[in-house]
Amino acid sequence: MPAITPVPLVVKDCLVQFTDSYEKAVSQVEFAPSSSQIQFTAVSPGAVYTDMTPATWVLNLTFVQDWDSLTSLSKFLFDNEGETLAITVEPKTGGATITANVTVTPGSIGGTVGTYATSTVALGVVGKPTFGVLLADDTETDTAYGYVA
Repeated sequence: MPAITPVPLVVKDCLVQFTDSYEKAVSQVEFAPSSSQIQFTAVSPGAVYTDMTPATWVLNLTFVQDWDSLTSLSKFLFDNEGETLAITVEPKTGGATITANVTVTPGSIGGTVGTYATSTVALGVVGKPTFGVLLADDTETDTAYGYVA
């Protein structure tokens, strides 16, 4: 069995795009899964069954609040509350892209005196993210689903 050498992800020079790009306002972008262990124990000794629920996903975004710019991420999320929209995230420029449809929720308004007001939102992902992998010839493929762009 070969030893796999990882290429560690450092989130930098990132792309965060709905219809416009918002990476200049975002300090955290993270797709996070959540699942639970389920168990059934029968009356017969040793009859215990364990499984996992399918993961549900959220996209966590932390961003600086901007209520003065007409096209800010703060206003975009506020104006599109409840909408399901496509987002593209590229955690490192030139690397793999992740796309998903997310349900938009607005961020908070205001914060602590003497600091930049930030907000963190958890946008529900419809299904799960699609993860593309950049190939040597600069085409992108999704190894799990055979997608090539």
